[in-house]
Amino acid sequence: MGTKNIMQVLFFNFEFPPIGGGGANANAYLFREFSRMPELQIDCITSSEGQRDETISFSDNITLHRLNINKKTLHFWTQREVLSWLRRAHGKAGELMAHREYDLSHSFFGFPSGMLSWLRRSHLPYLVSLRGSDVPGFNPRFSGQYILLKPLFRRIWRRARFVLVNSAGLHRLADSFAPEIDIRVIPNGIDAGEFCPSDPDEREPQHLLCVSRLIGRKGVQHLIEAMPRVLASVPGARLTLVGEGDLEPQLRTRVRELGLGEKIHLLGHVPHDALPALYRRTGIFVQPSFYEGMSNTVLEAMACGLPIVTTAEGGREELFDGNAVFAEYGDLASLVENLVALLQNPAETERMGFRSREIALRFSWGRVADQYLQLYCRTASEGLHLQDSG
Repeated sequence: MGTKNIMQVLFFNFEFPPIGGGGANANAYLFREFSRMPELQIDCITSSEGQRDETISFSDNITLHRLNINKKTLHFWTQREVLSWLRRAHGKAGELMAHREYDLSHSFFGFPSGMLSWLRRSHLPYLVSLRGSDVPGFNPRFSGQYILLKPLFRRIWRRARFVLVNSAGLHRLADSFAPEIDIRVIPNGIDAGEFCPSDPDEREPQHLLCVSRLIGRKGVQHLIEAMPRVLASVPGARLTLVGEGDLEPQLRTRVRELGLGEKIHLLGHVPHDALPALYRRTGIFVQPSFYEGMSNTVLEAMACGLPIVTTAEGGREELFDGNAVFAEYGDLASLVENLVALLQNPAETERMGFRSREIALRFSWGRVADQYLQLYCRTASEGLHLQDSG
């Protein structure tokens, strides 16, 4: 281990707030817990939202090295940006390793971040935290890339000391790709003080909320198409969409075509610290996506006491037990049916919201950080000798 019993960790994550989505926010909450652990010293290589490199102190023991890659959109990555980050992060890691003796590396996302740990496999043992789209089969948009990258993914996972996922559903998907690898589950956490219910009279029970990247896999386009049918049964309903993505111009156009500008509001990017207020004045949270690992936004909504309407598989075992109803992805009829049923049954909506809060209280970022610290200690103490020699 590093000097003076301080564990030195080289951390890779290509997206960190304000860049990125759920995985980026999860990383920030994890670092907030790590900042209370003086036995850790972390250098995190990530991306800059501006046009220059920045070295920022996240806390006394955590430093963010933000690299300029000419990022164009905070929540959408182009192939050029990914390759640019890989090239620049590889160089930065070499620079840092020349001046500091690290005990291990940790990659948030198996790719592209995991490739940087893998490239240092002869020098540092490492962990990989899989988040969703870095698992083959998770994101239909990347079906072609998965075919090309599968051999690399297997190499990265096989050489990792630990491979982690954040839900049982993502574990099944990852295990179907690489059943020979021992993959472990460390779920997401929640700050139940920051995300907490409002008084009932502050809520708008017919207000639907979706917080999501505006990309095809997230299914927000289906939610917009469902709204005319929902409004036919519940005229007082309205929908707020929070997020950015390549579908945003198309979705705004579609809302205008439907004549629903007063019923559907696209807020674009909303700072994360402003989200609790949105959750607290909402009646129902909707997640219409194709697949999720373990959705941070769903857990946040649950902690704020909201019932969930979802189409995604990931996170079902951990998050849903009497607090959610399910529709098939892209099935407008079932989505409409579930939304209308809840909107017309406030007593059931309230019961499900209480249940959501009960479940959310089981999750803690402090517990997540403790689990990671235990794995860090094992990885540092066992070193390279346990790793696959292939």
